Amino acid sequence: MKKFLTLVAVSVLGGIITLSSYKLFIEEDSIVIAENNQTQSTFLPTSNSFSKTNLVPSEAPSFIEAADKAIHTVVHVKNTSMVSGPTTFEDLFFGRQTQRAQVGTGSGVIIDPKGYIITNNHVIEGARDISVTLNDNRTYKAELVGTDSKTDIALLKVETEDDLPFATFGDSDQAKIGEWVLAVGNPFNLTSTVTAGIISAKSRDLSGQNYQSFIQTDAAVNPGNSGGALVNANGELIGINTAITSQTGSYIGYSFAVPSNIAGKVVLDIMEYGNVQNGILGVSVAELNSKTAKDLEIHETEGVYVSAVEDESGAKKAGITEGDIIKQIDNVRISKFSDLSGYINTKRPNDVVQVTVLRNGKEQMIPVTLSKSEILKAEFLGIEVKNIPKNIKNKYNIEAGVLVTKNSNYALYRKVGLDAGYIITEINDVKLNSVDDLNTLKRQYTDLENQIEKMKIINKDGQKIELYF
Repeated sequence: MKKFLTLVAVSVLGGIITLSSYKLFIEEDSIVIAENNQTQSTFLPTSNSFSKTNLVPSEAPSFIEAADKAIHTVVHVKNTSMVSGPTTFEDLFFGRQTQRAQVGTGSGVIIDPKGYIITNNHVIEGARDISVTLNDNRTYKAELVGTDSKTDIALLKVETEDDLPFATFGDSDQAKIGEWVLAVGNPFNLTSTVTAGIISAKSRDLSGQNYQSFIQTDAAVNPGNSGGALVNANGELIGINTAITSQTGSYIGYSFAVPSNIAGKVVLDIMEYGNVQNGILGVSVAELNSKTAKDLEIHETEGVYVSAVEDESGAKKAGITEGDIIKQIDNVRISKFSDLSGYINTKRPNDVVQVTVLRNGKEQMIPVTLSKSEILKAEFLGIEVKNIPKNIKNKYNIEAGVLVTKNSNYALYRKVGLDAGYIITEINDVKLNSVDDLNTLKRQYTDLENQIEKMKIINKDGQKIELYF
């Protein structure tokens, strides 16, 4: 009996000690943790290192005002074109070709209260009829004012008695990587749709030929968004949505926009001159990286290396020489060729730019007056060509081609009289809009001079001739 009472006493005493310990240590700590959860959340980095600093999440940005500004300036663009339909037995028998209407859709941005609208060239290319529908469901017939296939920009005009809401251009050169942006358009034939993302990269070239300079974003852009607005958090237009990278045809990660500084300059040129006024430095360049730096025996891996300077160009007259490394133009840092081409595409002939070059280890700033693109020359098959001046385009009523300035190819001279003044319009069914297109062909073919199969030319009398090799 005495042992039993002793056992009970020990059990009671152990329970008291356990309960006291819980009240003193455990329960009090639980209250502190709960209070902390109510007043402040702690976010830890997703790595194995820990910080003693409490991280407070920043307030999420609001795009309500920017979206409200942009959504009323974006329109739905519908184009109707005529295309060849399937050939039937009757068509073959009667020697006819069936035509059918094809409808394409995209987006556009009103940039002037009087009805000027900017969109992509590929949205309206080949269109017979164009109509635009505003965000308030009003529909207008649109006229095509002009296009520029190189930048994929087109300008439309609608007639209206009322002033229309319009977008304000922002400075795309000042847009920063990581900056929030909105994409506004009409994907999948839906009415105005807003998506958000950040600028992922600038001066992005998708062609591999170093003449494009897109703004890359991760805002969702899908078919139908083409020609729509890319706006910043202030609602300012900083780009025209143009392309996506996709294996499915729909958005999977990145979209691309023509910078507003390029698009704005193109439409102003079309409005004022009827075509795009391209200013050029007049240099041939090589992009720098570890390999080219080693080949050129230099230590720089950023910038563009001047490999040649065109005679009569602004660069030549200003004193830029072969071996210079262009590091900056005005306030724009140049690390690759698309930085250079993107900025120059915002300028016109006779504009003056401040070019910072690295020469003999020292930087110096050189003012350069930009030249007209007509001075650019290229050579192939012993033929020297340059871009066609506007007066010659008007004379022959053509939009594309390169002008022969010198011919050392006696076989072609004897065969068709090819000489200075002739125009070459196509090579291997590829239309030549400029010397740039010829240079692109030379890069695409390993040996263009031995791979030419067909060439179209116009002689001095305006006759069109096809040559087969």
